[in-house]
Amino acid sequence: MFSGFGVSDVSNQLLAITIGDVAGIGPEVIVRSLRSPQFPHAAVPVLIGPPEVFQRAAKLVGCTLNLCLTEGAGLTSDVFRQTVLENWKTGTVTVCNPAGPAAITAPLCKVSAAAGDAAFRCLSLAIQMTSAGSTDAIVTAPLNKESLHLAGHHYPGHTEILAEQCGVKDFAMMLHLPETALRPLRQLLLRSPASPGPETASGGHGLSIAHVTLHTSVASVSGLLSVESIEEKVHLMDGFLCRAGCGRRSIAVCALNPHGGEHGLFGNEEAEIIEPAVARCRGSVHVHGPLPVDTLIRRAVLGEFDGVVAMYHDQGHIPVKLIGFDAAINITLGLPLIRTSPTHGTAFDRAWNESAPSSEAGMLEAIRMAYSMAQTRHN
Repeated sequence: MFSGFGVSDVSNQLLAITIGDVAGIGPEVIVRSLRSPQFPHAAVPVLIGPPEVFQRAAKLVGCTLNLCLTEGAGLTSDVFRQTVLENWKTGTVTVCNPAGPAAITAPLCKVSAAAGDAAFRCLSLAIQMTSAGSTDAIVTAPLNKESLHLAGHHYPGHTEILAEQCGVKDFAMMLHLPETALRPLRQLLLRSPASPGPETASGGHGLSIAHVTLHTSVASVSGLLSVESIEEKVHLMDGFLCRAGCGRRSIAVCALNPHGGEHGLFGNEEAEIIEPAVARCRGSVHVHGPLPVDTLIRRAVLGEFDGVVAMYHDQGHIPVKLIGFDAAINITLGLPLIRTSPTHGTAFDRAWNESAPSSEAGMLEAIRMAYSMAQTRHN
């Protein structure tokens, strides 16, 4: 049985949890999260994916999973929500399955068009349901980009699909490390004689890093940067920190080049693009930069900044995954709905392996954040 079952009340938030790639670790970490004592009591899961695959994952984990297959797009939002809550009170998890039969027999731990198409269909249904008010937020398990492309869905990843189907152009991928993941490292670093003083102490928010460019080559980053795109990401970060209840909302903007460009010796992007963007934000946002990334990240980890705006994918991803790979989560900013996910991938090298259980820490953190954001939005 699962520990998350609770009597429905006004604090319940319905979370559409997509299966991701059926060949990867998504189904396993979802099931492990549901049975964890840390699963938020008032969060109510709606699983999106083939029930047969979720049952297979439950068998792998060694637990029982009671599922009720429901038509996700065929009911009004009020009727659907009532059905989900009634199921949950009796110890049953509602599941919606837009995937075709090929998803059930997709090869495990391998790239396949069947798995890629199922992942796309599940995400699309979750977007449709959450946009209609049937669910309150989306939590996505990882998909495989090669499988997605084999199925004919030519997107770089979840973020771009969400943006297109939600009809938004101003959006950002943001990684978030909770305070609990940062605290041990902060305590270690603060014992160093070279550590900053107490004025840089964290406000308890953790650390959030948004990206100006996403899934693109490093060679193309400079040409994709603009004053407007950087300014937009700073404001998206500030808006998130405000909604998250972060009082200080201190934001640092990364330089693109080593040493911040050394006054043009290593590049002019700082002077021509990044500095003007930061200048536009000053006055309405508590923002600093552009700052050399090697020292900026250390200052952020020590608690001087609540949010960081990175210029490209690895500039933000590497420190987050180094510090808190299992606990870090992805939040898409700029959408009219809430979407979170763990930051790890499909892990084909260890998926569906009873002797190598996958950690549910990232999925649990994504669920907790989605629940918290949904509750804040509705209050």
